[in-house]
Amino acid sequence: MSRCLGSTPEKFLLNYFRRKTNWRKSMEFLLFTFVGVVHLLSLSSGKPIYKNDISRRTFQEIKEEIASYRDVAKAIIDLAVYGKAQNRSYERLALLVDTVGPRPSGSRSLEKAIQIMYQNLREDGLENVHLEPVKIPHWERGEESAVMLEPRIHRMAILGLGSSIGTPPEGITAEVLVVTSFEELQRRAPEARGKIVVYNQPYVNYSTTVQYRVQGAVEAAKVGALASLIRSVASFSIYSPHTGIQEYQDGVPKIPTACITVEDAEMMSRMASRGNRIVIQLKMGAKNYPDADSFNTVAEIIGSKYPEQVVLVSGHLDSWDVGQGAMDDGGGAFISWEALSLIKDLGLRPKRTLRLVLWTAEEQGGVGAFQYYLLHQANVSNYSLVMESDLGTFLPSGLQFTGSDEARAIVEEVMRLLQPVNVTRVFRAGEGTDINFWIQAGVPGASLLDDLYRYFSFHHSDGDTMTALDPKQMNVAAAVWAVVSYVIADMEEMLPRS
Repeated sequence: MSRCLGSTPEKFLLNYFRRKTNWRKSMEFLLFTFVGVVHLLSLSSGKPIYKNDISRRTFQEIKEEIASYRDVAKAIIDLAVYGKAQNRSYERLALLVDTVGPRPSGSRSLEKAIQIMYQNLREDGLENVHLEPVKIPHWERGEESAVMLEPRIHRMAILGLGSSIGTPPEGITAEVLVVTSFEELQRRAPEARGKIVVYNQPYVNYSTTVQYRVQGAVEAAKVGALASLIRSVASFSIYSPHTGIQEYQDGVPKIPTACITVEDAEMMSRMASRGNRIVIQLKMGAKNYPDADSFNTVAEIIGSKYPEQVVLVSGHLDSWDVGQGAMDDGGGAFISWEALSLIKDLGLRPKRTLRLVLWTAEEQGGVGAFQYYLLHQANVSNYSLVMESDLGTFLPSGLQFTGSDEARAIVEEVMRLLQPVNVTRVFRAGEGTDINFWIQAGVPGASLLDDLYRYFSFHHSDGDTMTALDPKQMNVAAAVWAVVSYVIADMEEMLPRS
């Protein structure tokens, strides 16, 4: 997950496409799209979605319609949590990640996973199963090491950051400058030249702290540093480095960059405060390769009444190259598959099409999802809701939602159907890296919310394995995902937009 909890992934994506496509034409195309959104909405082939057009039905009538799904919601919950489908999403995921392992962008393992999932979805009896071609970044970390030479010998655990360049074969040996913020780095800029900058920034929350991982190399390079090492962006650590994407900036020298453990960052900060001279030898074999061919994986349950209208459920199939990519985002991808499986198993067919998309290259900033958006954006008016699970599949706290007040009120009523599993809350900020393009175009969006402290303890680390997941909690997450997607897809009208 490169998770859009701030603006960083979008900025990376813009930089990526500035480098990789005809930027001017792409941006003109996007500008035309966003300016034309209101016009496109008027072309909806289903029920009206403007605020003023839904006044012919009172909210009480809408509430009664939603309440009529109580028995269907209970059937979905019973099947997912207590019935023959319990633990199915966990077992399906375990089979994939135990067989394939991590699935970094551009790797053979990712493409193997995509082909396996294509076959799985076909065998599951889903409709319109197909692969949509995309181009994605290809970076490999290679061999890497960091050894403290002074004030004592200490071999450090590191993980190079995505898109980082490597060091010369002999490595970089240099004195360290430890800082706790970008502001401190600026104040001490004269001290940074020719050194390795170590960031020991405190963990505030992911969206705030991740800026150091993403921008740390650029800010260090601006003041003449040779490399940067960033304290891992993690809520908890047992000497575990966490990787992730970083971005270079045009006109600024590219320097190698990696994450180190919370423990080593704090240790070096204490050493520096005592006046110790710290020297590190850093070696990184990281390489960037030409873009690779890949696919977004798509499957559907075609709608019975408004098949051209869509409720989209999704997670991303790619991962970083550490752990198994089980939590980020195997769990989200597989409860999205499970949502369609549960609905199909119960013989349900909603009025609108339920579309499953397993994104590729999310970790590079939603690269596959952006190309999906460009391909399908002409149909923006036909998307009732876009959903992405990319914050873990632990016991859900509720649903994060972005949309009009009228749509929020409807979603709150839908969530009441999940009272049997005590997951009824609706929070703000339903954005996600892969669905933000649709949300920015006015489509309501939703994300699953659960234990973020636990999530960011394992995030982008070797600890992201099946052991971090709980099958019973995944059952509940799948039930929530299936109930919300089915009811929104089967209601007579699309969710209203502002």
